[in-house]
Amino acid sequence: MTTSGGLWSGRIKPDGALDGGMELETMEPNPVWTEEAYADTVDTLAMLRYEVSYKVWGGDWCIDCRSQLPDFAAALDAAGVPESRIEHFPVEKEDDGSKTGPGVEEYGIDRIPTVVVERNGEEIARFVEEEPVPVAVYLARELEDVAASV
Repeated sequence: MTTSGGLWSGRIKPDGALDGGMELETMEPNPVWTEEAYADTVDTLAMLRYEVSYKVWGGDWCIDCRSQLPDFAAALDAAGVPESRIEHFPVEKEDDGSKTGPGVEEYGIDRIPTVVVERNGEEIARFVEEEPVPVAVYLARELEDVAASV
């Protein structure tokens, strides 16, 4: 699987899952993010660290991704979410504004950043581009009921 621009090659893993083939630089944790300010969010994400996986579509060229994903990565790091539970899907933007990359069509990605949270292969939450609260806070709120059942 290759983007139409041929900038990188994605792969299909032996289990049939998508593999973006590259890491997003924007998913490097923000070193000045303050865990204490988001204690409830970190607690919720930590409760689910082995229960859910995160699929992150973004572009290092994208202003929204550069402003939002480092804090999200810091929250996942603070919650102890294993790297194996976080998949990166680098996206490129075509001249017409459409997005290309692994899983873009399959998951209906048209705006980034997009983060899909899955449990046992089923989507249970999704963040798309922007909300009134940070990515981690938004997803933690969406996952509160799941966390309460763990």
